[in-house]
Amino acid sequence: MGLLDKLSGWLGLRKKEVNVLCLGLDNSGKTTIINQLKPSNTQAQEIVPTIGFNIEKFKSSSLSFTVFDMSGQSRYRNLWEHYYKESHAIIFVIDSGDKLRMVVAKEELDTLLNHEDIRSKKMPVLFFANKMDLRDAVSSVKVSQMLSLENIKEKPWHICASNAIKGEGLQEGLDWLQGNVCSGT
Repeated sequence: MGLLDKLSGWLGLRKKEVNVLCLGLDNSGKTTIINQLKPSNTQAQEIVPTIGFNIEKFKSSSLSFTVFDMSGQSRYRNLWEHYYKESHAIIFVIDSGDKLRMVVAKEELDTLLNHEDIRSKKMPVLFFANKMDLRDAVSSVKVSQMLSLENIKEKPWHICASNAIKGEGLQEGLDWLQGNVCSGT
């Protein structure tokens, strides 16, 4: 099997392995998004709040993803930084209907982007402005403005409006991430 693995790697047949951090405040929809990205036969039927973190694996057409679904509860956010060095990309999920905590999300994002293990990396950052189905949800453009995403100059980034429960907007984001991880590493 070792020879076949090497041969498939040389021929470019083996999928590139990518470590992705999925971050955001608690109850933003991180676990639901990751669950929707997995093959339907491996999806969980019931989503529960993440305590600590979960590791999920799934594949796209050219990449093999290992996603670290990190708890967004305030007492667990200090764990995020332990996974920065080995990450190739970040998915940051925002609850578009939670305007009150948008300031907290911005603070956490700023802390993340200014961390020494992230600041110097050109890793792509995908934002999901999630829960767009809620009546009080703000648009992805407004989320972008509230988080000052236009100030991110040193990393490729993209924001997608999403509804994780229905899976809307997720494929667009995954396609963007796949293209930017492939070109950036």
